[in-house]
Parts: sequence; structure tokens; C-alpha cells
Amino acid sequence: MGLLLQVVRWDKRWHILTKCDILLKRNIKKQAVYPPKLAEVGRLVEPRDSKYETGQLFLHRIFGYRGVILFPWTARVYDRDLHNPSKQTNATATATASSTPRSKEASLRVKANSTSSSGSGDTATATTAGDSKGAAATQSANQQTDTTAWASTSSTASPETKSTTSVGTASSTATSTTPTSSGNSSNVDTREVKGKVQTFYQVLIDTRDCPHIRAQTEAVTFLGNQDSNRSLYAIPGLDYVAHDDIMPYSSSDKHPLQHELFDKFLTYAPENEPPFVGQDTLKAWQEKNHPWLDMSDVHKETTENVRITVIPFYMGCRETPASSVYWWRYCIRLENLGEMSVQLRERHWRIFSLSGTLETVRGRGVVGQEPILSPRLPAFQYSSHVSLQAPSGHMWGTFRLEREDGYSFDCKIPPFSLESKPDDISPPPSSTSPTGSGSIDDYSDEKKRDDSD
Repeated sequence: MGLLLQVVRWDKRWHILTKCDILLKRNIKKQAVYPPKLAEVGRLVEPRDSKYETGQLFLHRIFGYRGVILFPWTARVYDRDLHNPSKQTNATATATASSTPRSKEASLRVKANSTSSSGSGDTATATTAGDSKGAAATQSANQQTDTTAWASTSSTASPETKSTTSVGTASSTATSTTPTSSGNSSNVDTREVKGKVQTFYQVLIDTRDCPHIRAQTEAVTFLGNQDSNRSLYAIPGLDYVAHDDIMPYSSSDKHPLQHELFDKFLTYAPENEPPFVGQDTLKAWQEKNHPWLDMSDVHKETTENVRITVIPFYMGCRETPASSVYWWRYCIRLENLGEMSVQLRERHWRIFSLSGTLETVRGRGVVGQEPILSPRLPAFQYSSHVSLQAPSGHMWGTFRLEREDGYSFDCKIPPFSLESKPDDISPPPSSTSPTGSGSIDDYSDEKKRDDSD
């Protein structure tokens, strides 16, 4: 009798498990049948060649996030492809490819509002994932509809190799010519590379989009003062965007962007175009923090259809009783312009200091990742830091990339200067910026990696 009761109990449990399995399968099928919905976030407006105004809403052409322009910067762009005869053909093809995004039919690929009575403008749509307004409004505009599909294969960077060599007193030509050791620099002399003035913008990123973009959203860092000891802080959701990467749009929403600084910096003015104007706090914040926000140089170089863009920033000097340590951050974007996917495997840096030292650094991936650059998700962007015991220096190097057909090659990182400025940098006022994310001690692992990433 006892055995019979036991069999009955197991039979009931089996039926319950079977029902649960059926419900689970139905739920999976339901999710497959009903994909994420598209929600309108605004209307695309015609891109323009002149500068955009403060308060202009936009979609990022590469990363697809929603943002708003705070103020413009003017920078000199040093494109080494344009000054290398062997790359003139590739540079022309690249320029043609990069100019096509301004064609609405070719690359915007947003859902047009064909029923609009006015017939002007397109409707920007966004893929939603729990948020009705969407997390990456232009992933469809750049064939990047799956914003959550991060293509990284490693979350832990392998130990890096460092070596430092003393090269004696730096000569006066060190900063005017391109380093040529170990074949890791370009064949073009830096004196031959002429900068072209272009416009960039300081922008805020919608916090709803931050988890879904292939770029660090806490990339803007600064050194703060605390009892004469400087700490490293980050402002989340702050970025620099090139003029050509701006896809402007308009919205009737009084709060179209979610960021804690949006309402502190901008106010709604429906009579204006765009209908958001800067407050006095924005101007004061810009003037006070201009030294560590300021961007002046941008460096670009393309190898095997992979373009590397570097933007260096001087952060300040940390004084110690024994020496002075100068800090820079640098933002790097890798962009695949070809039709075959490539994966970043290794990095190789050469860091030259005006004090006379040359440091070589090798390691796996960057910032703990080995990102894949595919035609659907072609770009990856990150920021890192470097410190020198001299007021200037320069960096160059290569990324080891592996193509989907197994072919590996070294992608050149364009040489860039590390120049200091008068150390009058102050931390952002607490009334207009978020709290710092931690001290430099909290970033000890990151710093060790960042010095070479």
C-alpha cells in the first residue's frame, strides 16, 4: 500500500513538471511571436553643414543612442590616410563610404511616416526592451537593430607585458617626427600631416540607452582635489560626437531625454528651435571645467579597412614630495569599414616620455574585452589613461586583429602627442555635476590596465 501511494505521488509530480514545461515552452513561443515593439521618439530633420545649436536632439550615426548637444568644440583632425600616397585610393573610398550616411534612403533606414499630411521629415523609431520609447533609436538606422548583442568574447584581460627602456635625453626633434621603432608607427612624418579644423560636440547620452551601446558611457574623467590628494572621478553619460555623426531630430516631448544633468543645463522653450535652451548653470559649468573638457586634436589612420581614431585629453598634474605625475586620458574608436568581421586580439603600445624613457606594453584585448567588429555592429569605443613623470610625450602602437577568414594583421594606432597645460584644472562644482565615482585607489586594477590599453 505504501509503495502504491509513493507511485501516485511521483505520478502527480511528473504531471506538474510536464505542465510547467508546457507553460515555459508557450512563454518562449509567445516571446518569439511578439518581438519588441517600435515606438516613435521624434521626427528626423534635415542634417546641415553649419553648427548645431545647444539643445539640439540627435541620434548617434554609429552607436545609435539618443542625445542632446550641450556646446561645440573646434578640433584639428589629423587624418594620416589623406597624406599617405599609398592610401590615397583607400582614403577616397573611405570618404565616399563615410559620406553616404547623409543620404536618408541609403543609411538612415528609419521607418518613414508615409501617412503624414505634411509629407516632410521621417519618423525616428526605436527598439524597446521594457521601455516604450526604446533603448537604441537608430540601430535600425544603421542596421544595428540588436543593440543588446555585444560581440565580446572575453571579460578578463590576460596579464600584460611591460618593459621600460631609457633612451637618454630627449632631443628637440622627438615631438616633431613620428617614432619609427619596431615598425609600429606610420611611414608618414608628423610634419607632413596637416590638421583640418572640424566641429565636435559635447553631448549628454540618454541613460536608457547606456546599457545597449558599444561605447563606454563613463569615459569622461577628471582629477579632483581632496585634501591635496587628487582622485579620479567620472561623469556618466557625457560624450564627444563629430559633426558628421549627428542625426538631428525633433520631439514634442518636454522631457525627451533622461539624464540627471538635462534639467540642470537645459530648459524647455517651445518658441525656440530647437525648443531647449541652455541655462546659466551650463555656461558656468563649461567655463569652470573648460581645461579638462577641452579637446584640441583628433588623429585617424586606417589599416586593412579598419579605422582607428584617437582623441587625447590632458587631465592635470598630481604633485608628490618626490616628483610630479602628469595625467592624460585618451578616447579610442575602432571602426570596421569592410565587409568581413574582425576581432581585436592584442594591443601593443609604445609610450615615449620627454624624460627619456620608452615603455613597451603588450596585452590581450582592451579594457578586458576582445570586441568583434562586424558589418552589423562595426564600431567599438573606449577610454583609458596614461601618466608620465614629464610634462609631455607621445604614444603610438598597433592592435592585433583577426579576420573571420583567419587572416591576422596589425592595425596601426596613429601617433599622438601628450601635451600638458597650465595646471589650473578644478573639479566640477557639486551643484552641477554628479558625485565622483571613486578614488584612484579604487581604480588600481583599471589603472594598471588603462596605462597600457
